[in-house]
Order: sequence, then C-alpha cells, then structure tokens
Amino acid sequence: MHNRTNYISVYEHQDLKVGQKYCGVEFSDAILESLQMFYGNGVPYYTLTHKGVKFREYVGVLQVGNTIIEILPKADREDDKKKWRNILIGMLQVVGAFKLSAPTNSTLSLKHNSVLDLYFNLFISEVEYLVQRGLVKQYRKRESNCKVLKGRLNFGKHIQKNLIHKEMLYVNHTTYDVEHRLHMILYKTIRLLKQINTNPMLNNRLGQLILNLPEMPDIYVSESVFDKLKYSRKTEIYRKAVDIAKLLLLNYHPDIKKGTNNVLALMFDMNVLWERFVYSSLYKNRGSYTVESQISKDFWLSNTRGIIKMRPDIVIRDRDKSCIVFDTKWKVVDAKPSVEDLRQLYAYKKLYKAERVALVYPGEESMINCGHFCDSETQINTGGIIKLGFANNNISDIQKYISEFVIDKFMSMVLS
Repeated sequence: MHNRTNYISVYEHQDLKVGQKYCGVEFSDAILESLQMFYGNGVPYYTLTHKGVKFREYVGVLQVGNTIIEILPKADREDDKKKWRNILIGMLQVVGAFKLSAPTNSTLSLKHNSVLDLYFNLFISEVEYLVQRGLVKQYRKRESNCKVLKGRLNFGKHIQKNLIHKEMLYVNHTTYDVEHRLHMILYKTIRLLKQINTNPMLNNRLGQLILNLPEMPDIYVSESVFDKLKYSRKTEIYRKAVDIAKLLLLNYHPDIKKGTNNVLALMFDMNVLWERFVYSSLYKNRGSYTVESQISKDFWLSNTRGIIKMRPDIVIRDRDKSCIVFDTKWKVVDAKPSVEDLRQLYAYKKLYKAERVALVYPGEESMINCGHFCDSETQINTGGIIKLGFANNNISDIQKYISEFVIDKFMSMVLS
C-alpha cells in the first residue's frame, strides 16, 4: 500500500521555497533536506537558495519519497502546464529518448501525469511483451554438489566438501536457463518500481510481472555493468527494456540516512533536447537539402594542449553545396541576442565558409530578424535571428512548421 502521492508541477528556472504551496502541496523541510543531500552528489539540475531550490535549464521529474516534482520547459507567458507537458513528452519521443521493441506504440497515446509515469509504463509494456514472447535462455557456468557426475569434477572443493558424504560430487558444469544478467536487471528494476511507484493504475501490472518472472538473485548495478552487456540476435529485443532499466536504476539515489525520502531523477538538458529536436525536425522534412548534426572542424592548435574543435549544432547544404549553419539556443531572448551568441555565429561563418548563418531560439511568436556582419564584403543579409513559437502541442505539426519556417522562409528572406 503506497502513501498518497504529492504532486508539484513547476517550470524551469522557477523557485521552490519551504512553507509555500505549489499545486496545493506544501514544499516541506523534509523534501528540501533530501534535495540538499542529493545536491551534494554534484547534480546540475538546480541550485540551493535560502530555504529552497531554484531549477536550472533541466526539465523532467524528481521523485522524492512520495512527492513528485515535475519541471516543465516554457517559452511563453502562458501558464498552460498540460500544453508544455505534451510538448516535452513529444520532443523526447522525437529525439529517441524512449523507444519500444513491442510492435505497438499505443502506450504513447495514453494520458500520463508526468514523464515518470510514461517511463514506468513503457518499461512495464516492454517486459510484458518479453514475457508474452517467452523469456530467452542462455548458457551459464555453475558449481554444485550433486549425486551424479556432470561436467567436470572440481577436485579441490570436492575434497573440502565431501570428506564425509562420499556419495556426493562437487562439479563445475554448464546449465541452460533464464537466470542470466539481462533478466536480473529487469527483475531488479521491477522490484524498484514496485517500491517507488505511486500510480495505482500500474500496481496490478507490476504485481503480475513479479508473479510471471522467475525470482532472480539481486545484483549490484553500475555504468560498467551495462557497458559490458552484449546482445545477440535472440536478445536484441531486450535492448529497449534494458535501456529504460539503466535510466531508472542509475538515476535512483536511496536515502541511506533516513531511508524514507529516496530520490529518483529523470532530468534532461533543454539545450541538448532543443538542438536534437530542431535537427530531427529539419532532417525529417529536409527535401533536397542535406542536413547534418555536430560537424566538427579544427579551430585552434596549441603546442601544449593539441587541437581545439568547434562544432555547430546543425549544418545544411543545398543543391549547389552552399553551406548554412544553424546554432540552437534554448533561452528566451529580447529583440537582440547576446554578444557571445553573435560571436559564436561569426566564428562558424568564417570557419565553415557558410553563406548563411542563424541563431535559433524558442519564442512566444515565430519571427525572423535578418542582418549581416559589418566586415562583410557585401551588404546582402547573410545571417539571422530565428524565434520559433509553439502555437499548439501537436509535435508533427510543430516539426513541419519548424522546417518550413527555418529553411524556406529564412532562406527566402535572406536572399531577398
């Protein structure tokens, strides 16, 4: 039986203060203490303030005990959390932050209270699918004391264990069963979800999985455990479930001190998410253009520190191989961008010999402000500031709109 879930929903760069209520839930000293302890691990998601925290440019979900804190992106003045929750989930889906091995994506259309519910649901769906198909067996080495000789006699341990029991044989042998590392990881994740899940709609499915999966020995998980996993033709179907398990297990931080306010953090850098989302949108609707991401070039050569490279977010080439560079920034800007952003754009133009360059920001309304650098040999517009608004939360429409606005409209305005 789980305690009642407390749910707080805020936007990036927003503060939480002890004693104040958010979505009807009071931000307590106990929650702050857990976040302070978690902050000590070097997390970048927020900064500590006087009796509170201030979130940064990271979005997603923090679960502290039975309190869920959802941090949403926001690029306009409208306070519409449902809209921005749908946009966040849609953006994560586009950039591949979650994928399914199961033959249906119907679970993505379900209503979710947060990204946390979505990931829990996706993981459960994946494991249900694996159970339905039949769990894959693998060979593994075992040691056992038995009455028949199978495999190879372990002479040293046989002498040690069976001086009295002459009828027994201590052997090393190979067995073929479902007790292997992949299933141990999935089983450990299910046990974790059974412990921390606060969504009653998922409880029955988790309980059914516990019954359907053979009990597995507990294992210690770390980054290296997942790095060492190897998938075969038969086990490739496990990859998506294990990827989600990795995300959940490695981002779970138990409260050792009190054992009550454990922290699970599923957080995403909006700068990275925005860059990948704009790139995916342009690539999807690229037409005759070539769209590439993170193409690095040598920028500085040091006698002591080697080569320093520059990597613009997006490079587009048109039919005649003309180069266009876009640099994405997830921040709301006024009429003029910062000098630092323009300097970066200038460096990209020179280094890549780009004919056109632009900064791409989110905004309340879509707009393009064209211009050129003052040392240009020509006064023709060669650059621009692009702001992309979110008129609705239909991700496919947003992607198509981004492509049309960034490529077609920007190109026509620059060349005019």
